[in-house]
Order: sequence, then structure tokens, then C-alpha cells
Amino acid sequence: MRIVSVVGTRPQLIKAAALSPVLRRDHEEVLVDTGQHWDDAMAGTFFRELGLAQPEHSLGIGGGTAAEQAGRMLPALERVLRDTAPDAVVVYGDTNSTLAGGLAAATLGLPVAHVEAGLRSFDRGMPEEVNRVVVDHVSTWLFAPTPTAVTNLAAEGIVDGVVQVGDLMQDLAARVGAEVRDPAALAATGLGLSPGGYLFATVHRADNRRPAAMAAWADLLGAVATRERPVVLALHPGTKAALDEAAIGLPTTVRVIEPQGYRISLALQLHAAAVLTDSGGVQREAAWLGVPCLVLRDRTEWVEAVEESGGRMVVVGLDRERAVAALGALAPVATSEPDAAARAAGLTLRPAGAAEAISAALGRGR
Repeated sequence: MRIVSVVGTRPQLIKAAALSPVLRRDHEEVLVDTGQHWDDAMAGTFFRELGLAQPEHSLGIGGGTAAEQAGRMLPALERVLRDTAPDAVVVYGDTNSTLAGGLAAATLGLPVAHVEAGLRSFDRGMPEEVNRVVVDHVSTWLFAPTPTAVTNLAAEGIVDGVVQVGDLMQDLAARVGAEVRDPAALAATGLGLSPGGYLFATVHRADNRRPAAMAAWADLLGAVATRERPVVLALHPGTKAALDEAAIGLPTTVRVIEPQGYRISLALQLHAAAVLTDSGGVQREAAWLGVPCLVLRDRTEWVEAVEESGGRMVVVGLDRERAVAALGALAPVATSEPDAAARAAGLTLRPAGAAEAISAALGRGR
């Protein structure tokens, strides 16, 4: 088959790095990068680090509101799809690039294959939720990562074309897991970090860029951070811009770094005392790595990650007191260092086999 794969953000590059080599082995793939994460720190380094083939088409569409991005992406993607005439269009996750790719393909009558189909937070106030619902309803293949995702699709009357394949991000994490077990990987940050001696955080979702939300999570991070155990915050450029515009400062115990490469990001999670995040991808990675995780959202579409964590993952939203209490229970300072060392020493990651399952399903056709 000739397949056009549409990417545009760091999480999509991670998924494509797991799937693209298998697609190129079994099919003909054309990679299109919309440019949604348009700077080198957010996306460019990932192509190099993950060994991902350079895109055949780079659209350079970054910045602006979600509607502005999608509006510019649609005609650009339509031109690419007309020129390449693919047998299928693969889109990943729930971003503006996913929505534009799915709609552009559907309006041209091209089959859509949605990776991470069926995920639901049941919060239509989240742009990501709207994107994933719309794309699921125009897709021919719906590659669900979890049993709950399959159930969600069935509840919406979608059963044809649904295949539970597992999680592509787990495939890639398993590939590099052995490389991040050594805490020497932390030296690349230049922060002098030691295992268990810090908390790792990421915040990037649109809801958490509103002034009231930013003030709340900045206060939360300050409440859980200390000079002896600071928070290391990998700050998304969009979040940084929103903080600056709102004139919201971060406590001195929160040490800000730029978004890191894939392996360093995994190492920062593995060797942390705990992770605090609003990212679905980081949430899943923390689950596989066995790191205590506080989800900085009121609800999550990755319900299995919470339910199967044995209490190690807790949804706390932006509630300062809940976060402090959860960290006290899950990552007490007295045992942080030995807990982190034991976790790294015992790390064993197994692939989900999602890439092989997706390629095989596409090969069988509709």
C-alpha cells in the first residue's frame, strides 16, 4: 500500500519512530510533517535522535490558535494527498494535525487509519477530546491501544474496523529502556541531579495555560518542591509564553529546563522521586517505568494507567493539598533515593507489538 503518515508534534514523532520503520518495510510510506511543533527543540531534535526519516513534505504550519492552525493545514494537506494519491492516510492521537489530516483525507474519499482511536476523557471542553471524537467517526481503521478504548468506540456505535493493537509508545520505550537505566544519563541536563533527589514535571495543555490555572499549578509545584528536592520542569515554549504574558513567576525551587530529547526525558522520569504531568504520553511512560505519578488534570483518557498502577498514579488536578498528600504517601523523602535506585535496577520494558499489528491490519485492507 501507499500510505501517507501525518505528524506534527513530539508525541506523534515518538509514535511514528515506532511505526514508520515497519510501514516502510511492508508498504510505501510518505511522511508529512505539518510543523505544529515548529521549533528545533520541540521537534527537530527528535527526528535526529529517533532515527526517523526526514519527511517528504514539511508544511511549516506552526503557531496561532487551534482553529487557525487547522485552517491552514487543511488546504496544504489536501494538495499533498492529491499529489501522492495514497491508499490510506495514517494520523496519530488527538492534535490539530490529526484533525486536519483526518478531515483532509475524508473529504477526498481516502481511507483514514487512526492510531490511538477510542480514547475518551469525556470532557468536550478539551480540544483534544473533540479532535479524537471527530477523527474516530471518519476513520476506516481504528487502532485502539486499550480495551477501554474499544468499549468507548462500541458505545458510539463504531465496531467495524476496530482493532486493539496496544501502545506504540510502549514499543519505542522498550527499545531504548536499557539505555536510560544508568543515572549517568542525568548529567546531560547540567543540573547536578541525583536519583530520587528531584521531582520531574511537564505542563503543556491548553486548559493549564489559562492565568488562573497557571497560578494554581505554579503554587502546587512550589508546595511540593524543596531546596533539597526541587521540581525540574521541562517547560513547553507555549507554556512559557503564557506564563510570561500573564506575569506569573515560578518558585525558586522549581528549576526550569527546555524540553529534552526522548532518552533524556525517559531518564529524567525513571530516576525522579515522582512525576507530575498533564501529558498523556508522560503519564503512560511513568506507568511503564514504575514511577509514582501525579496527573495534573481532573480526568484522563488513559484510565488503565491509573487503574492498573496499584495506587502509584493519582489524578490530583491542580489541588495543592491533594498533591502534597499524594507525594507524601507515594514518594516520601526518606526513601526517595533507594526507591529510585531499585526502580532503575529492576527496569524491564516489553514491547506491545503495536507497530506490527497496525502494519498487518493495513496490509489486509478494508
